[in-house]
Amino acid sequence: YFANKGYVVLSVNYRSGIGYGREFRNAPGRGGRGNTEYRDILAAGLYLQSRDDVDPDKVGLWGLSYGGILTAQGLARNSDVFAAGMDIAGVHMYGNTLDPADTSYASSSVSEVDQWTSPVLLVHGDDDRNVDFSQTVGLVQALRANDVHYELIVFPDEVHDFLVFRKWLLTWDAMEDFFRRFLEEG
Repeated sequence: YFANKGYVVLSVNYRSGIGYGREFRNAPGRGGRGNTEYRDILAAGLYLQSRDDVDPDKVGLWGLSYGGILTAQGLARNSDVFAAGMDIAGVHMYGNTLDPADTSYASSSVSEVDQWTSPVLLVHGDDDRNVDFSQTVGLVQALRANDVHYELIVFPDEVHDFLVFRKWLLTWDAMEDFFRRFLEEG
């Protein structure tokens, strides 16, 4: 759908995802222990940029939950690769320290928010029981402090995987509009 509009939006089954066996799911150094799965995201983005049929300035990134984590990391670490992103209910801070020497902090997107330049659409239900809503609140504060363009949709009383179908429709419409403005027209 997006490719027909002239841009590519990446969504991947990240290392540590399900369906590819125990070694894939339990990859060493994943998550707050080093975030090794981000290498897959970066490799996919660089691959897309290298293709003749892809405009390298119009590669987007989106994800829900763990995909939201990786979207935020892509934008924080490689805004030169990912021009815009949509993060639904992602974790942006592993652990509970701001110590740059701590592996969990260094694995978090907030550790590199000062490099983040690409616009992002954030979507989160404030009654999420999988990912604390405070993760998005904290990221918004960091984005504001660094003058990064963000748009925010909060669904009151909504959980991690939205229960109300209409909210999914609103989310997909917002994603289409966001990517149209920042990838197609931008």
